[in-house]
Amino acid sequence: MQYKDYYKILGVEKNAQEAEIKKAYRKLAKKYHPDANPNSKASEEKFKEISEAYEVLSDKEKRRKYDDIGKGGNYGDGASFDPGQFGFDFSKASSGGRSAGGFSDFFNMFFSDGFDGQDIFGGRSTAKMPSRGRHYESEIDIGLAEGLSGGEKAVLLDGKRVNIRIPKGIQDGARIKLRGQGEKIQGGTPGDLYLRINLKPEKGYVLDGADIERKVDVYPWEAYFGAEKNIRMLNSSIKLQIPKGVRGGGRIKIPGEGYYNAKGKRGNLFFRINIVNPAKLDDEAEKLYKKMLEDEK
Repeated sequence: MQYKDYYKILGVEKNAQEAEIKKAYRKLAKKYHPDANPNSKASEEKFKEISEAYEVLSDKEKRRKYDDIGKGGNYGDGASFDPGQFGFDFSKASSGGRSAGGFSDFFNMFFSDGFDGQDIFGGRSTAKMPSRGRHYESEIDIGLAEGLSGGEKAVLLDGKRVNIRIPKGIQDGARIKLRGQGEKIQGGTPGDLYLRINLKPEKGYVLDGADIERKVDVYPWEAYFGAEKNIRMLNSSIKLQIPKGVRGGGRIKIPGEGYYNAKGKRGNLFFRINIVNPAKLDDEAEKLYKKMLEDEK
């Protein structure tokens, strides 16, 4: 059978950290995902290959076993490999040319669930072939407004429109599980699809942890005398009190009106003051401005 160099497949070094492995996988998965390459058998096979590599290298125990296998010889990707040296009878584990669940024979030999008898590193064993498709992982962008309110969002999966539920306060990097939307296999249960959330603030908003910041334009006289402004927010409106004598660049804090943290508690909302001049002044206002300018000389 052929040896699989999972490090080479993901394009990382053998001492790569977990974050580096995850970053490499996400980049490749996005490039070769079937949705991004419809009707491309080569991309589909490449996606399966990188998913298999990530399945092993992202799991500490599977990665340890894989590294132990590699110590047995200087194998290159696709090199001939004898599983018998690990006490495993390949003839009993082969799935007749196509591995169950879409995984390669190499993966099923050493890493699939359901081994009978001893562990492969402790003696001979016979594997039960999985009857479930592989899990897939993809990404989806969510705006702050969607995250704050939650609800349903329509996405395209394999050309089909599917509604998914967005939990209120969902965190950046969280995953949504879509049961049965992974790999389909004949005579078995389909795998699941995991959508990783990328929380993207709308234009004009900045997300810092659970705190939200946005800019508010204030006229000079509003800054000097103070004012009340009705500010349209993402999902609501808020009456903002501009304190007398506020300076440009200063911030006004509204407690408990930010985003949600991992424990479901809301952070703070900050308005950063941006002092602006009106686009046009009437004659009376212009005379007043000129008088103030002269008084400053």
